[in-house]
Order: sequence, then C-alpha cells, then structure tokens
Amino acid sequence: MPAPLPEELVDAFGRHIRYLRLSVTDRCDFRCVYCMAEEMTFLPRREVLSLEELERVATAFVDLGVRKLRLTGGEPLVRRGIVDLARRLGRLPGLDELVLTTNGSRLAELAAPLRDAGVRRLNISIDSLQPDRFRALTRTGDLGRVLAGIEAARAAGFDRIRLNTVVLRGRNDDEVIDLVTFARDRGLDIAFIEEMPLGHIDEHSRAEAFISSADLRERLADHFRLEALGDPTGAAGPARRFRIAGSDSRIGFISPHSNNFCHLCNRVRVTVEGRLLLCLGNEHSLDLRELLRRPQGDPLALHRAIAGAMARKPERHHFSHEGEPEIVRFMSTTGG
Repeated sequence: MPAPLPEELVDAFGRHIRYLRLSVTDRCDFRCVYCMAEEMTFLPRREVLSLEELERVATAFVDLGVRKLRLTGGEPLVRRGIVDLARRLGRLPGLDELVLTTNGSRLAELAAPLRDAGVRRLNISIDSLQPDRFRALTRTGDLGRVLAGIEAARAAGFDRIRLNTVVLRGRNDDEVIDLVTFARDRGLDIAFIEEMPLGHIDEHSRAEAFISSADLRERLADHFRLEALGDPTGAAGPARRFRIAGSDSRIGFISPHSNNFCHLCNRVRVTVEGRLLLCLGNEHSLDLRELLRRPQGDPLALHRAIAGAMARKPERHHFSHEGEPEIVRFMSTTGG
C-alpha cells in the first residue's frame, strides 16, 4: 500500500511549504530589460498547460496544505480565460488567499472582474514614472496604460496593492523618492527589488547596474521616517518591510543578493509548461506535465509526486550580480 499523503508539505530543512506561485503563461506584452531578451521565442501551445491542468495543479497543492496562491506569468493577464481560472481557484476549499502579479497594462479592463473573481491582493510592476524612461526599460510599455490600471485597481477595492520596482543604478535609482511618494499619496505599498541574475542579457551590465537595498534605505531615510516592521517571515514574504510614519503605506526591500531570505522560504513555483521549480536560484525541479498527461491511473499520483519532491528542495540559492548567470532561464519563464 502506498504511504498516506501528508497533510502539509515540509522540506528536508523543516520549512513548511504553504505558498505556490503558479505561472499561467510565458508570454508578455512588455520586454523589460532585466527580465527577457528583446526577441523572445515562446513555448508552442502544446507545451503549455491548459486552464484545466493549471487548476488540477493548484488543487493538488491546496490539498497538500498550500494556503496562498499567486498567479504569475510572463504577464498573466494576456492569458485567455484568466478571470474564469481565477474564479475557479478562488473557490478551492482550504485556500486562504488568491493573489496576482501583473505589469498593469490590462488592469483598466480587468481589475474589477479579477476582484469579483476572488483575487484579494495585487502586485503591480512599475519601474519609472517618466514615460520615455518607462518605455526604454520595458521596450514596449505605455506608462499611461499602467497608471490607468493602477487607478482601476484602487477603485476595485483590493485588500492591498503593492507596486514592485526593480532598481538599476544609473537607469531609475534617481526615482526612488518619487516612487515612494507616488505610492504613499495613493495608499499603496511599494517594494524595491535587487535585480535577479536569471537568463543571459546584453542590454546592460548587471554588475554595473546593481544597487543594494541598504543603499536605497539610506537614501529614503533622508526623506521619510521609516518604522521597521521586523524581519521577513514566511507568511509575509521575503521583503524586509517598513511603515512610512504617518501613513498606512509600507516599503519593502527584497534582497536576493545582499541579504537573502532562504532560511524562511515557504514557496515553490510551477512554470506554465508544468515544471515544478523548488528554488528560484537552482535548477532542482520535477516535470508535472508528464504526470498530468498520463492516461488516468493513480488519481493521487500528482499529489504523491509533489510531496516526494519536497525532499529535493535545496537549502539556499547562490546568486551573484557579477559575471555570467548560473541560471540561464529568464525570469519570465520562471513564474515570477
């Protein structure tokens, strides 16, 4: 007889895995310079999980104790049927929170339907408030559409909205004060993220563009009184967070290089081709698509495979902002 399924997922280091980031597409309508190449080849349709397969994966993880599910991409809002998928996932028994990360370009049309479908929180990427610079960093993005999307999200009544900014020295680091002010004035949170060395890029030097979270905190401390909210926790995510005094807005710093958070990691990722990634900065993985597309046999085979894979989750990553990346997959194919 097969061993009974665990009630929750625990890795070899005693970390409880309660958070799944589920990629619904590798496609995106932007080509951000730190995320992907300008000319991309995307997956053939047959290699992409169907909406039904994505739902099966999410259901299995929730059955195994995952309580938070984040829909990611690429850009998740370019996936046809995304609102219906969100509605079905939001109804999963045992799921506490359904959230989504987006570049904001389609939020003007989809913010209200997503909120009605059960999405509770949004992360919206925005790397500049200057239209020309925004276009240069995203290669194709329209800042006006993203700003309209942010306003639509505010009107839709999400529990919280967080802006995400990847900071590159000499490209947008001079805007951090403006970005915090923009977020605070609108009752939003904001997180500053050190660039992650995933995929080969030739648009800029990662070593030269790197700026640490500590440097940014020093700059912000000259303009805002920041009240520390403690170290990261598995529940709150990897950001070291501060409240802006006199405001409900919070600033987070995500520091995969300068101050990693691996000992608190409570998450795994599933890419849109069904690859279970056990660590953002390593290649430890399991092919779930092959299991999903087998002729029906053991109805719990997917659950057993997921539970067994936790023993392979590595203790930590070893990112470096200098030299060639060890991980050649782009961020856009990783699932956020």
